[in-house]
Amino acid sequence: MEHQPNTTHNIVQNLIFKYQEITGNSLVGDEMKVHKLMYYVQKTSLALTGKPIIDEQFEGWVHGPVLPSLRDLFDFFIEDNNSRNLISDTEEYIIENTIYQYGKYATWALRDKSHEEISWIKSREGLNSNERGYQTLSLEDIKQDASKVRLYDYRYDMYLDEFEDIDEGEFVSAF
Repeated sequence: MEHQPNTTHNIVQNLIFKYQEITGNSLVGDEMKVHKLMYYVQKTSLALTGKPIIDEQFEGWVHGPVLPSLRDLFDFFIEDNNSRNLISDTEEYIIENTIYQYGKYATWALRDKSHEEISWIKSREGLNSNERGYQTLSLEDIKQDASKVRLYDYRYDMYLDEFEDIDEGEFVSAF
């Protein structure tokens, strides 16, 4: 069976739940941080598995990558406990790993960090810094950003290349 990305809804619900569980803080009401963490979830998935985790494309907005379907997310947000059962162990690991890696940053620091991503920079070509833009971030460009990630395992508190007996190719293909 071919890999199919999960729905944006299931991933964001799990991100919000896991973020609170791990950090003790809530993402509810911090839409910008949610968008940036979702971008980093996608990037982490591409770095770890070579495959997207989210079934939607990001757009390059003024303040970084945005998933249009999540715009105004918290206007009508309801926690969906059922969505927690709709992700795989690998998807849960990717979400948790992203929170440990990027969740520590303040919202505006994440925004600034996202502006260093090749995928976002390319999506903004030809636009002024405050000009609205709706160009999608190419999955290939996000993969290029992901190729620069040094894979980290928060459970073991080690980078994967520090494990003496790990073959990263085997690790990635195991997912």
